[in-house]
Amino acid sequence: MRVQVLAATTDQTDYSILDKLNIQSDAIIVNQCSQNKFETFEYQGHVIQWMSLRERGVGLNRNNALMRAEGDICLFADDDMTYVENYAGIVTDVFKKFPDADVIIFNLIEQRPTRYINRKEKRINYLNYLRYGTARIAIRTKKIRENAIYFNQCYGGGTIHRHGEDSLFLTSCLKCGLKMYAVPIDLARLTEERASSWNVGYDDKYFVDQGFLYHAISKRLWILLCLQDAIRHERMYGRKWISTFQLMLSHRKNKED
Repeated sequence: MRVQVLAATTDQTDYSILDKLNIQSDAIIVNQCSQNKFETFEYQGHVIQWMSLRERGVGLNRNNALMRAEGDICLFADDDMTYVENYAGIVTDVFKKFPDADVIIFNLIEQRPTRYINRKEKRINYLNYLRYGTARIAIRTKKIRENAIYFNQCYGGGTIHRHGEDSLFLTSCLKCGLKMYAVPIDLARLTEERASSWNVGYDDKYFVDQGFLYHAISKRLWILLCLQDAIRHERMYGRKWISTFQLMLSHRKNKED
């Protein structure tokens, strides 16, 4: 089972990110920068495809890698993480344990945990999938291709809506009937060395974008999704739930404008 890393990054001037990511498998690195250039070379016995492209947008970045992916199993990497030792073997073993799995979601190690931590093995469904980001996802490439699943290029860093591309990707997986599991196994450590390209806190823009995201997820249930989010996360957001809810609903006016 061939494992391949698909890494999204920006403005790299050398290949040192391969060391930082602790690459121990084949990989495709898509570097959004000021030039267009394609390279293929060997790194510690593995094939690296390096794509330098004059464009912006994390969804576009990931799609460029995904379209060219050749691994049986692919991982989506960001440039602020470091894979654990023998990650390729770990991922392969988990897919062997879950032979019907199309998507498997791992844990990420953080110095100050902010992300949801899987405590046990479980099936991922519509009730629990929105808590996961792309960097902890492993996919069975063939199944993603067969169902024409890609990242929405209007969502995520560098786009009009600063977040949500990961949620929409997993939404597509569920709508296509793919089988997804979560496991309590660490895949990588976040280096926490840079600020997020989109997360500048829970400002008004965040909540308006959240409304757009929920509408993209379900045109029938999006208002209910906004309501439960605003109520459940009132303390985390640091503002009254009704204010948050109104900002999410204002997405309709912005959409009409």
